[in-house]
Amino acid sequence: MKDLLIELFSEEIPSGMQEAGSVNFKKLMTDGLVDAGLTYESAAVFFTPRRLVLVVSGLLDMSSPSILERRGPRTDAPETAVLGFLRSTGLKKNDLEVRKVKNGEFFFANIKKLGRSSGTIVSETLNMAIESFPWSKSMRWGSGQMRWARPLKNIMCILYDETETNIVDLTIGGLVANNKSIGHRFLANQPFTVNSFDDLKVKLKKSFVVLDQLERKAQIKNSATNGAFALGFDVVEDELLLNEVTGLVEWPTVLIGQIDKEFLELPAEVLQVSMRQHQKFFSLKRKKTNRIEGFITVANIETKDQGAAILAGNQKVLSARLSDAKFFLKNDFRVVNAGMLPWIEKLKNVTFHKKLGNQHERVERLKVKAIDLASIVGAKEKLVEQAALFAKADLASEMVYEFPELQGVMGSYYAKFCDFPAEVALAIREHYSPLGPTDTCPTEPVSVAVSLADKLDILISFWKAGERPTGSKDPFALRRAALGVIRLLVENNISFNLVSQMASLEDEKAQDLLSFIYDRLRVFLRDEDVTHDIVDACLTANSNNDIYISYLKAKALSEVLSSERGRDLVQGFKRSNNILTKAESDDGVSYELDPDTKFFEVKEEHELWSALGKVSDKVVKALAKNNFSSAVEHLAELRKPIDNFFNVVKVNSQNSIVRRNRLCLLHRIKTTITKIADLSLIEG
Repeated sequence: MKDLLIELFSEEIPSGMQEAGSVNFKKLMTDGLVDAGLTYESAAVFFTPRRLVLVVSGLLDMSSPSILERRGPRTDAPETAVLGFLRSTGLKKNDLEVRKVKNGEFFFANIKKLGRSSGTIVSETLNMAIESFPWSKSMRWGSGQMRWARPLKNIMCILYDETETNIVDLTIGGLVANNKSIGHRFLANQPFTVNSFDDLKVKLKKSFVVLDQLERKAQIKNSATNGAFALGFDVVEDELLLNEVTGLVEWPTVLIGQIDKEFLELPAEVLQVSMRQHQKFFSLKRKKTNRIEGFITVANIETKDQGAAILAGNQKVLSARLSDAKFFLKNDFRVVNAGMLPWIEKLKNVTFHKKLGNQHERVERLKVKAIDLASIVGAKEKLVEQAALFAKADLASEMVYEFPELQGVMGSYYAKFCDFPAEVALAIREHYSPLGPTDTCPTEPVSVAVSLADKLDILISFWKAGERPTGSKDPFALRRAALGVIRLLVENNISFNLVSQMASLEDEKAQDLLSFIYDRLRVFLRDEDVTHDIVDACLTANSNNDIYISYLKAKALSEVLSSERGRDLVQGFKRSNNILTKAESDDGVSYELDPDTKFFEVKEEHELWSALGKVSDKVVKALAKNNFSSAVEHLAELRKPIDNFFNVVKVNSQNSIVRRNRLCLLHRIKTTITKIADLSLIEG
């Protein structure tokens, strides 16, 4: 067995493409090797800005020989058909086997595939991988036709064991595979020979390249944390930025700088966004003041002056950016001093969507919807109206024009400056939230009302315009909006008929939108380990179209159905429902009347009827309190009497009166249980 080492060396690959590229590279190579009959023990992939590295351990020296059987034409087929089959197999007629099968005699060919060397297979697989590589964006260079994320400069490809190292025979795009790698672009830009993966790691480290992306990430994080602590700072956590910066450097060198005093009064979010967006700087918060007063930049080189020149250059660029931000803020406050009303008027010139008008029209819809929701969420109508009116005002500000990420944030600052109530300022900041499954969800009533109104307006407006998502495409983030509605309702215990908020939609479109939101609810509950069939069972029984109630039912039902008695209850319900459904279909009637006890023939009928009465009362009381866990637990009490009933009773009695009476009893089982869910939809 041998190990395989491949390094694809190129110009700098964009940070956001590296991880996906490494995953695709590993998959293409390992799948290709296995498909060719070459198995292995393990595989790992690494990446830096300039290289993708794959190491495959325990690779077979040869692929296993195999025999492929092919059925040819019938023995009485025309000679031309037989000759064509022989040409396709490379065999002679004497090599064919005649075999009698169900529909006649046929020729069969056994084609022997000899084992091939690992080097040959690796060469073919790597060639295929490079030529078909699925970069999100790629380019050509020079006069060649090869495409890569950035110009590919070198291919190192070797097979090795403890005794020898062999270069794989491969030429592609004018590049000939070799056993050489190259160090850091500036600190050690010289090629060196490699005989193993361990050898590569050691020599790269000596050449100022940390190959392992996780090691580089940890190095940046630890150096930043320790360096900041020593100077009295805390690093503002930013995982996305950390991942991005890790993909920009091969030899990370953390440098710490301080923000000029004239910019310290800028809002923290402005400082953070400006540094992250334009300079890829981490923000530093002073422990004593809790203000952002410093920054961290990660250089790709070590310098004799310990990065002083780099910091000075970065400081100069940062000051220029922050000067711009300070200028924008100054201009914005001129409008803020006028109460932000000019911005509201300016929104008439800001398009929301070509089919849905401008942002000013949207604000008017938002006000109406938010006021309608105010009493439902327990918010003061006057505060909700004010928050809805100014929620989008900062879209017309210079600061948000420059930094779109600050929508809502700047509006909140401006609202505070105008002495708006604290609830209004908070609602302006939070009304875009939640933006995803992990984003913080608003809980203050005014914020909840405006946020919920915002998302419902988005969904209703786009459905009215016929712009619902199709397939995986969702350019207007409508799935995210639907998830936001669900989280707002669930996390704030809000119960109402969702369809009642869709009065402006035609019935068909309203039901389609409701189904769309239900699909998001299934995904939401799946993440909480509630299966889709349980959700469907609860939704079917939800006549009020209430997301919160459906959520509570599904959670409670899921817990009970995880137990044996819950599963037995499902089976008992299905048996009962199947008999009832067939009887109603065959008879053309519905057995909705209560059974008459005088026609009960055995005690199990009496016991079941008594249990249904008691359980039904308990369920109704629990439902009135939205105590669904208790309601479902009460339903589980029916398991034993239902089982006992079916153990001794034949529903389809010869006596038509007794039969009808028992079918009415089954109908009562159905109506009692479907107060919670339609258990016929539960799988298994």
